[in-house]
Amino acid sequence: MKKSVPFTLAQAQQWRETYPTPFYVYDAAGIRKCVQDLYAAFSWNPGFREYFAVKALPNPAILRLLRALGCGADCASMTELTLCEKTGIRDIMFSANEVTTKEYEAAVRAGAIVNFDDITQIAQLEKVCKVPETVCCRYNPGEFQITNDIMGHLYDSKFGMTKQQLFDALKILREKGAKRFGVHAMLASCSLDEVYYPNLSRELFTLALEIREKLGITLSFIDLSGGMGIAYRPEEKPVDIFAVGEGVRRVYDEILTANGVQLALYTEMGRYITGPYGYLVTSVIGEKHIYKDYVGVDATACDLMRPAIYGAYHHITVLGKEDAPPETTVDVVGSLCENNDKFAVDRRLPAVQYGDILAIHDAGAHGHSMGYNYNGKLRCAELLLENGAVRMIRRAEKPADYFATLDIDEAFSPEV
Repeated sequence: MKKSVPFTLAQAQQWRETYPTPFYVYDAAGIRKCVQDLYAAFSWNPGFREYFAVKALPNPAILRLLRALGCGADCASMTELTLCEKTGIRDIMFSANEVTTKEYEAAVRAGAIVNFDDITQIAQLEKVCKVPETVCCRYNPGEFQITNDIMGHLYDSKFGMTKQQLFDALKILREKGAKRFGVHAMLASCSLDEVYYPNLSRELFTLALEIREKLGITLSFIDLSGGMGIAYRPEEKPVDIFAVGEGVRRVYDEILTANGVQLALYTEMGRYITGPYGYLVTSVIGEKHIYKDYVGVDATACDLMRPAIYGAYHHITVLGKEDAPPETTVDVVGSLCENNDKFAVDRRLPAVQYGDILAIHDAGAHGHSMGYNYNGKLRCAELLLENGAVRMIRRAEKPADYFATLDIDEAFSPEV
Protein backbone atom coordinates (compact mmCIF):
# COMPACT_ATOMS: atom_id res chain seq x y z
CA MET A 1 0.00 0.00 0.00
CA LYS A 2 1.48 3.33 -1.04
CA LYS A 3 1.45 5.85 1.78
CA SER A 4 0.07 9.26 0.82
CA VAL A 5 -0.85 12.47 2.61
CA PRO A 6 -4.10 14.44 2.14
CA PHE A 7 -2.30 17.75 1.59
CA THR A 8 0.39 19.16 -0.65
CA LEU A 9 3.77 20.77 -0.17
CA ALA A 10 2.26 24.15 -1.09
CA GLN A 11 -0.41 23.78 1.59
CA ALA A 12 2.11 22.76 4.22
CA GLN A 13 4.36 25.69 3.33
CA GLN A 14 1.40 28.03 3.67
CA TRP A 15 0.40 26.56 7.03
CA ARG A 16 3.98 26.81 8.26
CA GLU A 17 3.85 30.57 7.84
CA THR A 18 1.05 30.78 10.42
CA TYR A 19 1.81 27.74 12.56
CA PRO A 20 5.56 27.15 12.88
CA THR A 21 6.58 23.51 12.64
CA PRO A 22 6.34 21.05 14.19
CA PHE A 23 2.58 20.65 14.26
CA TYR A 24 0.02 17.87 13.95
CA VAL A 25 -2.57 17.74 11.16
CA TYR A 26 -5.65 15.50 11.48
CA ASP A 27 -7.75 14.57 8.46
CA ALA A 28 -11.42 14.95 9.43
CA ALA A 29 -12.67 13.20 6.27
CA GLY A 30 -10.56 10.13 6.97
CA ILE A 31 -11.72 9.90 10.57
CA ARG A 32 -15.34 10.35 9.54
CA LYS A 33 -15.23 7.57 6.94
CA CYS A 34 -13.47 5.22 9.34
CA VAL A 35 -16.21 5.58 11.97
CA GLN A 36 -18.97 5.26 9.39
CA ASP A 37 -17.41 2.03 8.09
CA LEU A 38 -17.06 0.68 11.64
CA TYR A 39 -20.75 1.23 12.37
CA ALA A 40 -21.71 -0.26 9.01
CA ALA A 41 -19.59 -3.36 9.68
CA PHE A 42 -21.42 -3.99 12.97
CA SER A 43 -24.86 -2.77 11.90
CA TRP A 44 -26.18 -6.34 12.30
CA ASN A 45 -25.92 -5.85 16.09
CA PRO A 46 -28.67 -3.39 17.11
CA GLY A 47 -26.94 -2.30 20.32
CA PHE A 48 -23.49 -1.76 18.84
CA ARG A 49 -21.62 1.25 20.24
CA GLU A 50 -18.11 2.62 19.78
CA TYR A 51 -16.58 4.16 22.91
CA PHE A 52 -13.61 6.09 21.52
CA ALA A 53 -10.48 5.70 23.67
CA VAL A 54 -9.95 9.31 24.71
CA LYS A 55 -6.32 8.62 25.65
CA ALA A 56 -5.50 8.19 21.96
CA LEU A 57 -6.38 11.75 20.96
CA PRO A 58 -7.81 13.88 23.80
CA ASN A 59 -8.84 16.96 21.85
CA PRO A 60 -12.32 18.55 22.14
CA ALA A 61 -12.63 19.14 18.39
CA ILE A 62 -11.98 15.46 17.69
CA LEU A 63 -14.35 14.35 20.45
CA ARG A 64 -17.12 16.59 19.07
CA LEU A 65 -16.58 15.12 15.61
CA LEU A 66 -16.85 11.60 17.02
CA ARG A 67 -19.88 12.46 19.15
CA ALA A 68 -21.66 13.67 16.00
CA LEU A 69 -20.89 10.29 14.43
CA GLY A 70 -22.55 8.44 17.31
CA CYS A 71 -19.53 7.55 19.41
CA GLY A 72 -19.31 7.44 23.16
CA ALA A 73 -16.02 7.70 25.03
CA ASP A 74 -13.74 5.43 27.02
CA CYS A 75 -12.10 7.36 29.87
CA ALA A 76 -9.44 6.48 32.45
CA SER A 77 -9.04 9.69 34.48
CA MET A 78 -10.87 12.69 35.90
CA THR A 79 -9.43 14.94 33.21
CA GLU A 80 -10.74 12.70 30.46
CA LEU A 81 -14.15 12.68 32.16
CA THR A 82 -14.07 16.48 32.21
CA LEU A 83 -13.19 16.55 28.49
CA CYS A 84 -16.29 14.48 27.80
CA GLU A 85 -18.43 16.78 29.94
CA LYS A 86 -17.14 19.85 28.11
CA THR A 87 -17.73 18.30 24.69
CA GLY A 88 -21.20 17.00 25.44
CA ILE A 89 -20.42 13.28 25.50
CA ARG A 90 -22.67 11.53 28.00
CA ASP A 91 -22.23 7.90 26.97
CA ILE A 92 -19.03 6.96 28.80
CA MET A 93 -17.18 3.81 29.81
CA PHE A 94 -14.80 4.41 32.73
CA SER A 95 -12.00 1.83 32.47
CA ALA A 96 -9.09 2.36 34.81
CA ASN A 97 -6.85 0.46 37.18
CA GLU A 98 -5.65 1.80 40.55
CA VAL A 99 -8.55 4.23 40.89
CA THR A 100 -8.95 6.87 43.59
CA THR A 101 -12.26 7.47 45.33
CA LYS A 102 -12.40 10.94 43.76
CA GLU A 103 -12.16 9.39 40.30
CA TYR A 104 -14.99 6.97 41.07
CA GLU A 105 -17.07 9.82 42.41
CA ALA A 106 -16.49 11.78 39.19
CA ALA A 107 -17.25 8.76 37.00
CA VAL A 108 -20.56 8.02 38.71
CA ARG A 109 -21.48 11.71 38.66
CA ALA A 110 -20.85 11.72 34.89
CA GLY A 111 -23.16 8.74 34.47
CA ALA A 112 -20.33 6.53 33.22
CA ILE A 113 -20.44 2.75 33.19
CA VAL A 114 -17.79 1.70 35.69
CA ASN A 115 -15.59 -1.08 34.31
CA PHE A 116 -14.03 -2.77 37.33
CA ASP A 117 -10.45 -3.87 36.68
CA ASP A 118 -10.22 -5.79 39.97
CA ILE A 119 -12.60 -7.23 42.53
CA THR A 120 -11.13 -4.99 45.26
CA GLN A 121 -12.33 -1.91 43.37
CA ILE A 122 -15.92 -2.65 44.36
CA ALA A 123 -15.17 -1.72 47.98
CA GLN A 124 -13.19 1.30 46.77
CA LEU A 125 -16.21 2.62 44.86
CA GLU A 126 -18.51 1.97 47.83
CA LYS A 127 -16.53 4.46 49.90
CA VAL A 128 -18.17 7.25 47.90
CA CYS A 129 -21.38 5.81 46.43
CA LYS A 130 -23.50 2.71 46.07
CA VAL A 131 -22.95 0.23 43.26
CA PRO A 132 -24.64 1.50 40.06
CA GLU A 133 -27.31 -0.57 38.32
CA THR A 134 -25.13 -0.99 35.20
CA VAL A 135 -21.64 -2.36 35.72
CA CYS A 136 -18.83 -4.02 33.78
CA CYS A 137 -15.88 -6.22 34.74
CA ARG A 138 -12.59 -6.64 32.92
CA TYR A 139 -11.45 -10.19 32.22
CA ASN A 140 -7.91 -11.55 31.81
CA PRO A 141 -7.90 -15.23 30.82
CA GLY A 142 -4.14 -15.53 31.33
CA GLU A 143 -3.50 -16.79 27.82
CA PHE A 144 -4.84 -16.10 24.34
CA GLN A 145 -3.96 -17.14 20.79
CA ILE A 146 -2.94 -13.64 19.69
CA THR A 147 -0.58 -11.32 21.52
CA ASN A 148 2.31 -8.93 20.79
CA ASP A 149 5.10 -7.01 22.43
CA ILE A 150 3.09 -3.82 22.94
CA MET A 151 0.44 -5.48 25.09
CA GLY A 152 2.73 -8.18 26.44
CA HIS A 153 1.75 -11.65 27.58
CA LEU A 154 -1.45 -11.78 29.59
CA TYR A 155 0.01 -13.61 32.57
CA ASP A 156 2.33 -10.63 32.98
CA SER A 157 -0.38 -8.01 32.40
CA LYS A 158 -1.63 -5.79 35.21
CA PHE A 159 -5.10 -5.56 33.64
CA GLY A 160 -8.22 -7.58 34.40
CA MET A 161 -9.42 -10.37 36.66
CA THR A 162 -9.02 -14.13 36.60
CA LYS A 163 -12.14 -16.13 35.76
CA GLN A 164 -12.82 -16.99 39.41
CA GLN A 165 -12.37 -13.36 40.47
CA LEU A 166 -14.69 -12.31 37.65
CA PHE A 167 -17.40 -14.72 38.80
CA ASP A 168 -17.00 -13.61 42.41
CA ALA A 169 -17.15 -9.94 41.40
CA LEU A 170 -20.34 -10.44 39.39
CA LYS A 171 -22.00 -12.20 42.34
CA ILE A 172 -20.98 -9.41 44.73
CA LEU A 173 -22.18 -6.71 42.34
CA ARG A 174 -25.54 -8.44 41.95
CA GLU A 175 -25.92 -8.69 45.72
CA LYS A 176 -25.20 -4.98 45.99
CA GLY A 177 -27.93 -3.98 43.55
CA ALA A 178 -26.44 -4.15 40.06
CA LYS A 179 -29.01 -5.19 37.46
CA ARG A 180 -27.27 -4.85 34.08
CA PHE A 181 -23.91 -6.54 33.54
CA GLY A 182 -21.15 -6.46 30.98
CA VAL A 183 -17.76 -8.11 30.48
CA HIS A 184 -14.76 -6.40 28.89
CA ALA A 185 -11.46 -7.74 27.60
CA MET A 186 -8.54 -6.38 25.59
CA LEU A 187 -6.12 -9.21 24.95
CA ALA A 188 -3.88 -7.73 22.23
CA SER A 189 -2.73 -4.33 21.01
CA CYS A 190 -2.26 -3.05 17.47
CA SER A 191 -3.31 -6.34 15.90
CA LEU A 192 -3.61 -6.52 12.11
CA ASP A 193 -5.03 -10.03 12.34
CA GLU A 194 -8.62 -9.96 11.11
CA VAL A 195 -9.45 -12.97 13.27
CA TYR A 196 -8.48 -11.16 16.49
CA TYR A 197 -11.98 -9.83 17.17
CA PRO A 198 -13.72 -13.07 16.08
CA ASN A 199 -11.37 -15.11 18.31
CA LEU A 200 -11.85 -12.71 21.20
CA SER A 201 -15.59 -12.89 20.62
CA ARG A 202 -15.51 -16.69 20.80
CA GLU A 203 -13.69 -16.46 24.13
CA LEU A 204 -16.13 -13.93 25.58
CA PHE A 205 -19.34 -15.35 24.08
CA THR A 206 -18.49 -18.76 25.53
CA LEU A 207 -17.78 -17.09 28.84
CA ALA A 208 -21.18 -15.37 28.68
CA LEU A 209 -22.93 -18.74 28.43
CA GLU A 210 -20.91 -20.05 31.36
CA ILE A 211 -21.86 -17.00 33.43
CA ARG A 212 -25.52 -17.57 32.62
CA GLU A 213 -25.30 -21.26 33.51
CA LYS A 214 -23.33 -20.91 36.76
CA LEU A 215 -24.53 -17.55 38.09
CA GLY A 216 -27.92 -17.09 36.47
CA ILE A 217 -26.74 -13.75 35.08
CA THR A 218 -27.45 -12.93 31.45
CA LEU A 219 -24.99 -10.32 30.23
CA SER A 220 -26.45 -7.20 28.63
CA PHE A 221 -23.29 -6.31 26.70
CA ILE A 222 -19.80 -7.48 25.85
CA ASP A 223 -17.06 -4.91 25.33
CA LEU A 224 -14.42 -6.06 22.83
CA SER A 225 -12.37 -2.98 23.74
CA GLY A 226 -9.67 -1.87 21.29
CA GLY A 227 -6.63 -3.73 20.05
CA MET A 228 -7.32 -3.33 16.33
CA GLY A 229 -4.16 -2.14 14.63
CA ILE A 230 -3.25 0.01 11.67
CA ALA A 231 -0.83 -0.59 8.82
CA TYR A 232 2.17 1.48 9.87
CA ARG A 233 4.41 -0.01 7.17
CA PRO A 234 3.65 0.35 3.45
CA GLU A 235 3.94 -3.40 2.93
CA GLU A 236 1.32 -4.14 5.60
CA LYS A 237 -2.30 -4.79 4.67
CA PRO A 238 -4.87 -2.59 6.47
CA VAL A 239 -7.56 -4.39 8.42
CA ASP A 240 -10.78 -5.00 6.49
CA ILE A 241 -13.31 -3.93 9.11
CA PHE A 242 -16.18 -5.44 7.13
CA ALA A 243 -14.46 -8.84 7.18
CA VAL A 244 -13.93 -8.41 10.93
CA GLY A 245 -17.57 -7.50 11.51
CA GLU A 246 -18.75 -10.48 9.48
CA GLY A 247 -16.39 -12.77 11.37
CA VAL A 248 -17.79 -11.61 14.70
CA ARG A 249 -21.36 -12.00 13.39
CA ARG A 250 -20.75 -15.65 12.49
CA VAL A 251 -19.37 -16.41 15.96
CA TYR A 252 -22.25 -14.47 17.56
CA ASP A 253 -24.83 -16.57 15.70
CA GLU A 254 -22.99 -19.82 16.35
CA ILE A 255 -22.66 -19.32 20.12
CA LEU A 256 -25.17 -16.72 21.34
CA THR A 257 -28.07 -16.74 18.88
CA ALA A 258 -28.07 -20.53 18.88
CA ASN A 259 -28.52 -20.44 22.66
CA GLY A 260 -31.18 -17.76 22.73
CA VAL A 261 -28.93 -14.94 23.93
CA GLN A 262 -29.01 -11.43 22.49
CA LEU A 263 -26.65 -8.77 23.78
CA ALA A 264 -25.06 -5.53 22.65
CA LEU A 265 -21.47 -5.32 21.45
CA TYR A 266 -19.19 -2.42 22.29
CA THR A 267 -15.76 -1.47 21.02
CA GLU A 268 -13.24 1.02 22.39
CA MET A 269 -11.13 1.82 19.37
CA GLY A 270 -8.61 4.62 19.53
CA ARG A 271 -5.62 3.96 17.30
CA TYR A 272 -7.77 2.37 14.58
CA ILE A 273 -10.04 5.42 14.28
CA THR A 274 -7.61 8.35 14.40
CA GLY A 275 -4.15 6.81 14.01
CA PRO A 276 -3.93 6.71 10.19
CA TYR A 277 -5.41 10.18 9.85
CA GLY A 278 -2.85 12.14 11.85
CA TYR A 279 0.46 13.52 10.55
CA LEU A 280 3.33 15.12 12.42
CA VAL A 281 4.64 17.83 10.12
CA THR A 282 8.23 18.89 10.74
CA SER A 283 10.96 20.89 8.98
CA VAL A 284 14.52 19.87 8.21
CA ILE A 285 16.88 22.06 10.22
CA GLY A 286 20.20 20.22 10.05
CA GLU A 287 22.34 17.40 8.74
CA LYS A 288 25.33 15.53 10.05
CA HIS A 289 27.78 13.10 8.44
CA ILE A 290 29.95 11.06 10.79
CA TYR A 291 29.84 7.27 11.04
CA LYS A 292 26.28 7.53 9.76
CA ASP A 293 24.30 10.18 7.94
CA TYR A 294 21.71 12.12 9.89
CA VAL A 295 18.84 14.44 8.98
CA GLY A 296 17.84 16.76 11.84
CA VAL A 297 14.28 18.03 12.21
CA ASP A 298 12.56 20.49 14.53
CA ALA A 299 10.29 17.82 16.01
CA THR A 300 11.56 15.55 18.78
CA ALA A 301 10.47 12.49 20.70
CA CYS A 302 8.63 14.98 22.91
CA ASP A 303 6.21 15.32 19.99
CA LEU A 304 6.06 11.63 19.06
CA MET A 305 7.67 9.20 21.46
CA ARG A 306 6.53 5.87 19.96
CA PRO A 307 9.72 5.29 17.94
CA ALA A 308 11.82 6.08 21.01
CA ILE A 309 10.02 3.77 23.44
CA TYR A 310 8.80 0.96 21.15
CA GLY A 311 11.16 1.20 18.21
CA ALA A 312 7.92 1.80 16.30
CA TYR A 313 7.96 2.37 12.57
CA HIS A 314 6.35 5.54 11.20
CA HIS A 315 6.51 6.13 7.48
CA ILE A 316 8.00 9.46 6.36
CA THR A 317 7.12 11.43 3.25
CA VAL A 318 9.32 14.29 2.00
CA LEU A 319 6.64 16.63 0.72
CA GLY A 320 7.10 17.57 -2.92
CA LYS A 321 9.33 14.54 -3.46
CA GLU A 322 6.68 11.85 -3.19
CA ASP A 323 7.69 10.28 -6.50
CA ALA A 324 11.44 10.88 -6.22
CA PRO A 325 13.57 7.74 -5.85
CA PRO A 326 15.32 7.14 -2.52
CA GLU A 327 18.92 8.31 -2.79
CA THR A 328 20.14 8.39 0.79
CA THR A 329 20.11 6.20 3.89
CA VAL A 330 19.73 8.34 6.99
CA ASP A 331 18.60 8.48 10.59
CA VAL A 332 15.93 11.15 11.05
CA VAL A 333 16.55 12.67 14.46
CA GLY A 334 15.44 15.39 16.84
CA SER A 335 17.47 17.57 19.18
CA LEU A 336 16.91 15.88 22.55
CA CYS A 337 19.82 14.87 24.73
CA GLU A 338 18.88 11.22 24.27
CA ASN A 339 20.21 8.94 21.55
CA ASN A 340 16.81 7.28 21.08
CA ASP A 341 15.36 10.60 19.83
CA LYS A 342 14.99 9.16 16.34
CA PHE A 343 11.96 9.02 14.06
CA ALA A 344 13.69 6.64 11.66
CA VAL A 345 16.85 4.57 11.61
CA ASP A 346 18.64 3.66 8.36
CA ARG A 347 15.67 4.92 6.38
CA ARG A 348 15.88 5.25 2.60
CA LEU A 349 14.68 8.72 1.56
CA PRO A 350 14.99 11.06 -1.39
CA ALA A 351 17.76 13.63 -1.10
CA VAL A 352 16.76 15.97 1.74
CA GLN A 353 17.71 19.64 2.05
CA TYR A 354 17.41 22.33 4.68
CA GLY A 355 13.87 23.65 4.84
CA ASP A 356 12.25 20.54 3.38
CA ILE A 357 9.01 19.54 5.07
CA LEU A 358 8.54 15.98 6.24
CA ALA A 359 5.20 14.36 7.06
CA ILE A 360 5.44 11.57 9.61
CA HIS A 361 2.53 9.22 9.02
CA ASP A 362 0.09 7.40 11.29
CA ALA A 363 0.61 9.73 14.23
CA GLY A 364 -3.04 10.43 14.95
CA ALA A 365 -3.18 8.23 18.06
CA HIS A 366 -0.83 8.14 21.04
CA GLY A 367 1.21 10.90 19.42
CA HIS A 368 0.50 14.35 20.77
CA SER A 369 -1.30 12.83 23.77
CA MET A 370 1.93 11.17 24.96
CA GLY A 371 3.96 14.36 24.58
CA TYR A 372 6.23 15.70 27.28
CA ASN A 373 8.61 18.56 28.05
CA TYR A 374 12.09 17.05 28.35
CA ASN A 375 14.88 19.55 27.64
CA GLY A 376 12.23 22.26 28.08
CA LYS A 377 10.65 21.41 24.73
CA LEU A 378 7.20 22.90 24.28
CA ARG A 379 4.31 20.83 22.98
CA CYS A 380 3.29 21.64 19.44
CA ALA A 381 0.02 22.81 17.88
CA GLU A 382 -2.73 20.59 16.51
CA LEU A 383 -4.64 21.42 13.32
CA LEU A 384 -7.80 19.89 11.86
CA LEU A 385 -7.98 19.57 8.08
CA GLU A 386 -11.46 19.94 6.57
CA ASN A 387 -12.30 20.70 2.95
CA GLY A 388 -8.73 21.63 2.12
CA ALA A 389 -8.32 24.17 4.93
CA VAL A 390 -6.96 23.81 8.46
CA ARG A 391 -8.05 25.33 11.72
CA MET A 392 -6.10 25.28 14.94
CA ILE A 393 -7.66 23.01 17.56
CA ARG A 394 -4.81 23.32 20.06
CA ARG A 395 -2.27 26.12 20.09
CA ALA A 396 1.39 25.41 20.61
CA GLU A 397 2.66 25.84 24.14
CA LYS A 398 4.46 29.04 25.00
CA PRO A 399 7.32 29.49 27.48
CA ALA A 400 4.78 31.00 29.90
CA ASP A 401 2.90 27.67 29.88
CA TYR A 402 6.05 25.78 30.81
CA PHE A 403 6.83 28.12 33.69
CA ALA A 404 3.22 28.49 34.90
CA THR A 405 3.43 25.62 37.40
CA LEU A 406 6.88 26.53 38.73
CA ASP A 407 7.67 28.79 41.68
CA ILE A 408 10.56 30.13 39.68
CA ASP A 409 10.73 33.46 41.50
CA GLU A 410 10.26 31.99 44.97
CA ALA A 411 13.26 32.25 47.27
CA PHE A 412 14.38 28.78 48.30
CA SER A 413 16.29 27.97 51.43
CA PRO A 414 16.98 24.25 51.73
CA GLU A 415 16.88 22.82 55.22
CA VAL A 416 20.23 21.78 56.57
